[in-house]
Amino acid sequence: MDKMGLGMLIIGILLVIGGAYGIWYFLPDVIEVIKGAIGIVALLIGIMLAGIGFILVKD
Repeated sequence: MDKMGLGMLIIGILLVIGGAYGIWYFLPDVIEVIKGAIGIVALLIGIMLAGIGFILVKD
C-alpha cells in the first residue's frame, strides 16, 4: 500500500467520524433539514407532474 492511499484512508476515516459526530450533535437540526428536503422534493415532483399533465391534456 502506498503512502497516498494510506493517507487517504486515514483522512476518510477521520471525516466519517467527524461527520457522524456532527450529525449526532446537531440531530434536531438534521431532522429539520431532512423534513425540508422531503418537502422540496415533493413540491418539485408535483410541479413536474402538473406540467406533464397540462401538456398531455392540451394535446
